[in-house]
Amino acid sequence: MLPQTLPLTPARRLAAVLLALACALLADGAVAAAGLAQGVAPLDARLNEQILMLPAGPGGRERLETTLFKPDGPGPFPLLVINHGKAPGNPRLQRRDRFVYMAAAFVRRGYAVLVPMRTGFANSSGRYSDFGCNMTANGYAQAADIADVLAYAGQQPWIDARRIVVAGQSYGGLASMALATQDIPGVRGVLNFAGGLRTIGGNCDWQQALVQAFADYGRRSRLPSLWLYGANDSFFAPPLVSRLHQAYTRGGGKAQLLAYGAFKSDAHRMLASRDGEKIWLPHAERFLQAIGMPFREVYALADTPAAPASNYAALEDVAALPYVPERGREQYRAFLKRMTPRAFAISASGAWGWAEEGEEPEARALAACQSSSEQPCRLYSVDERVVWPDVSAGRTD
Repeated sequence: MLPQTLPLTPARRLAAVLLALACALLADGAVAAAGLAQGVAPLDARLNEQILMLPAGPGGRERLETTLFKPDGPGPFPLLVINHGKAPGNPRLQRRDRFVYMAAAFVRRGYAVLVPMRTGFANSSGRYSDFGCNMTANGYAQAADIADVLAYAGQQPWIDARRIVVAGQSYGGLASMALATQDIPGVRGVLNFAGGLRTIGGNCDWQQALVQAFADYGRRSRLPSLWLYGANDSFFAPPLVSRLHQAYTRGGGKAQLLAYGAFKSDAHRMLASRDGEKIWLPHAERFLQAIGMPFREVYALADTPAAPASNYAALEDVAALPYVPERGREQYRAFLKRMTPRAFAISASGAWGWAEEGEEPEARALAACQSSSEQPCRLYSVDERVVWPDVSAGRTD
């Protein structure tokens, strides 16, 4: 079945207008609060980013909101499919995952990249399946969506269906390892980034259930895999990771474990970090070469446009913040100790918001600010620079 583009509802029409405004303003070196404040970054033209709705489920009745990145040209391109984790709360409210840093690295190397949101997540249709403490069943249920995405991809003339690799982070890693039990033509290996799933509360021994799941997958495994887990992972500590790896390989599964030590404040977020590439890229290169996948850079990509530094004030000059009350300035003092990438946004209403690490910190900071402001929010600082324009703005000293 063919993919569908997102229906142009009034809300999406408004979002499209706002994103177009964002792109126009970015071209002038400014960040568009109007579009980014929705919490959605503009589609990345460097990566030919698109949003597709791919068929999934029995009879292809469901539609999976899927991000596509690819090089210029008709292909066929080798394929990377990246599978997301689960944020706390309602899966329907989860943001569309992009994994833009990893996607950009693979597009440079000539790959097309698909990032599907599975059934019940974000704007995908259907109901999220939850088998509670049965981690084995949870992984297989999620793997079914990945298999449907691969079935679609294998029919596309711009995909080299003989050269496919699957990656997953957290719950997506568990799902990818479950997928590795299937014989899917063209899939050569799996990259497991902090794969697993945990539950909070109740009588579930989720760690033992997770060990049992990996043991089952290892007995049925058909694909080689590379596992990357950090020492300070807030979900899966090294002793548990060791149990998972032993259970998987004792059953016959092929898994190379890279325990790479601590990463910033939480290794569980390494893949979504701008600095994570320093950890995973060299090891992924060796693994992919070993399974016959290309990894030489063949495309040059321009850097992402960045808001230029202004001469409004020094970064540490907390008193220079316009509009915000003392509580907001206290938040800015704390923000200056946060990790990069980071962004701080303010509004003439006195509202503020910030975000650190991960993808799209500018969009997330603006969305946090806009959630408590009826007036537009704008970025005040990004990373180590003040970007607030040198315009007349009242201070609240």
